[in-house]
Amino acid sequence: MSLTEGKTGDVKSILLVDDHKPFRDSLARVLEGEGFRVMPANDGEEALNILRNEFIHLILTDLKMPKMDGVELLQVAKTIRPEVEVILITGYGTVDTAVTAMKDGAFDYIQKPFKPREILKLVVKALEKQSLVLENRRLQERIKNWKQFEKIVGRSPAMKKVLEIVAQVAPSSATVLIQGESGTGKEIMAQAVHDLSPRANHPFIKVSCAALPETLLEAELFGYERGAFTGAITRKEGRFELANGGTLFLDEIGEVSPTVQVKLLRVLQVGEFERLGGTKTIRADVRLIAASNLNLLEAVDKKLFREDLYSRLNVITLTLPPLREREGDIPLLAHHFLEIFKKKNNKDLRGFTEEAIEVMVSYDWPRNVRQLENAIERAVVLSKGDLIVPGDLPPEIIQAVERPSRTKGPWIDEKSISVPLGTPLEIIEKRVIEETLRHSRGDKNVASKILGISSRTIYRKIEEEKKKEEENK
Repeated sequence: MSLTEGKTGDVKSILLVDDHKPFRDSLARVLEGEGFRVMPANDGEEALNILRNEFIHLILTDLKMPKMDGVELLQVAKTIRPEVEVILITGYGTVDTAVTAMKDGAFDYIQKPFKPREILKLVVKALEKQSLVLENRRLQERIKNWKQFEKIVGRSPAMKKVLEIVAQVAPSSATVLIQGESGTGKEIMAQAVHDLSPRANHPFIKVSCAALPETLLEAELFGYERGAFTGAITRKEGRFELANGGTLFLDEIGEVSPTVQVKLLRVLQVGEFERLGGTKTIRADVRLIAASNLNLLEAVDKKLFREDLYSRLNVITLTLPPLREREGDIPLLAHHFLEIFKKKNNKDLRGFTEEAIEVMVSYDWPRNVRQLENAIERAVVLSKGDLIVPGDLPPEIIQAVERPSRTKGPWIDEKSISVPLGTPLEIIEKRVIEETLRHSRGDKNVASKILGISSRTIYRKIEEEKKKEEENK
């Protein structure tokens, strides 16, 4: 794309304001020779009339003019079109005024006399900045519209952080690796990156790598020629070809075989591949987004995943938080799914009782958002009143959040822990948590109820201990 063109292919428009016609005409010819659309104006008032009726990318204006000088034009123009860039043309004795005007939003100034290449260099810089401003505005508008469709529900700090990264990453062409536990919404987040990118109007192709054996996965990704294997009676395009110009999402990439890993690495390195049974080299312009619920770095250490492929995939990493770390999002998600399933099942429901919300917030959701979605669907189907009550939720959720009895169960014998006087509180806390977990057979939900703390606190304490142990190695 030429520097004279905008993101949509439109030629960049420059409003040239100067009351000296010979100079204005000469500069216009220079700019038009570079492919810009130049709109001349004799003074500030004429320039504003054009600005109100035309989309202008850049204003080049003389500083000293009758009726309205360049500074006044700058101030009014920025009020009408805040995104427009302004370059001031100054003469002898007006440089100080131009410098001051930059505080009012002028991009820069240039002093007469100047050479054509000097003004062109400055114009290009101003337009590059202006393009970034417009692209950011378009991106924010897409984010706004995208959130209105509620493709992702979440206001927790953890999710806000993820969405901020998505907003930064989406406009680029960088490869993205999405990691997180099963059910955290990796596919939805991949779709978000695509929807908010310049590729949004091109295909978004999904492949579940774990669902296909090696030979079929290779054929699906790269396609095959007629006769490549038994049953290949026609030529078939692969997912890379189908995603040309768009995005290819490879879910569960940690399950890919070493053979396919090698071929994926080549595509990422040179953007080329061959169909199975073919000799023709094919190029495809594809942005790759990969996802895994496995820790790929650990897989690299165990020689289960290629380090060079991991490096290619790990340009940008999005780590999705589990639902247990998004406590504030649970009620939002619950109401979101309620609206979906009450329409689907033709049920007239007003919402949840406070007790039902409390139960859901207290539960740890080991299978994350997907489990919550299934639980709400079940509750909607089984509900008898106009509000969902705890009894409508799956039994395992109710049982997990009920405070365990201290008189029943093989792990609830009364046991004391003795520690020497002077033992640091941190060590006492660690011992109590470890002993409680041992007696609850590792059940963090039960342990949290015994200790009267949230299971999230136990998870956090365990993670802190792991980090300390790693640092001390």
